[in-house]
Amino acid sequence: MSTHDSLPALADLAARVGATLRERGQRVAVAESSAGGLVSAALLAVPGASAYFLGGAVVYSRRAGRNMLGVTAEDMAGMRAETEPYATFIAGRMRDRLHATWGIAESGAAGPMGSPYGDAPGHVCVAVVGEASSRVRTIETGDTNRAANMDVFARQLLALFDEVLQSSG
Repeated sequence: MSTHDSLPALADLAARVGATLRERGQRVAVAESSAGGLVSAALLAVPGASAYFLGGAVVYSRRAGRNMLGVTAEDMAGMRAETEPYATFIAGRMRDRLHATWGIAESGAAGPMGSPYGDAPGHVCVAVVGEASSRVRTIETGDTNRAANMDVFARQLLALFDEVLQSSG
C-alpha cells in the first residue's frame, strides 16, 4: 500500500508540528504503543521542544495502561487496543493527565506477525484529541517489516496531528 510513501520524513513532520505548537503556545502529550517512542523522540529532537512537549509514554501492555495512565477495566469495557475508539481514548487520557492542549496516540501491530486481537501486521489507529476537535484514522500498510511499520506509524500520527493543527488555525 502506498499511502505512506508520500509522507515527509519524521524529523520534518516533527519540526513543522513543533513550530506550530510553539507559535500558538500550545502543548502536547503523547501515548504510543507500536511506534515505540519514535513520535516522542522526533518531537524532542526539535530544538526548543520544552516549549510544547509535556511528556510521552510507551503504553505497550495492559499493565502499562493501568500503571501509567490509570486505565481501568471499566474504561476498557466494550473496547480493545488497536481500534479507533481506543486510540482516541488514550489520546484523551494523556491530554487530561498532563493538562495538555493536545493528546496524540497510536495503537497498532507493527509486525512481523499480526496482533493477538486478530489485526494484520501494518495495522494502526492514530488519534488526535484537543479541546474543540479530534480526529482518528486507521492505516493498513500491508507490510510485515516491523521497523518500517514503526516509522510509518509515527509519521502517520504526526501527519494527522499536523492536519488537525493546520485546520484548527
